Amino acid sequence: MVDIEPGSGNSATSGGSEGNGVRGRTTIADGVVATIAGIAIRETDGVHSVGKGAAKALGAVTGRGSGASGSRRAVKVEVGEKETAIDVDVEVEYGVPIHELADRIRTHVIDAVETMTGLKVVEININVFDVHIPEDDEAEEGSDGVSSRVQ
Repeated sequence: MVDIEPGSGNSATSGGSEGNGVRGRTTIADGVVATIAGIAIRETDGVHSVGKGAAKALGAVTGRGSGASGSRRAVKVEVGEKETAIDVDVEVEYGVPIHELADRIRTHVIDAVETMTGLKVVEININVFDVHIPEDDEAEEGSDGVSSRVQ
């Protein structure tokens, strides 16, 4: 969690309009930054899913792929006084150039986080852990076209 003091040069999160003096302090929790980043990542074309293991399974079970709780588990952030660094695990769609997708993810996350929080994003580490192949989805359905027993 970060406390941002008015007048610290971070006008997007200062306590009031300039020249009116101090009106308070704004605190931004790490989870807020993780949620904003997670939503921006999921909205990037070519990303199939965010997170792996328990975070990905929780999103599938709850049906909340873009929900806040899943974002906090799938996106790790380190928040300082004026800067933040972000680590994320993603599964990409087959056929998407990964290096181009990584650039788009970074652009979307930087735009979203910096606009909404006023924090400077200094680093985004992207771990591509899998490639989603659409045929795999079809193979999971039964041979008679009925989906698996458990959903």
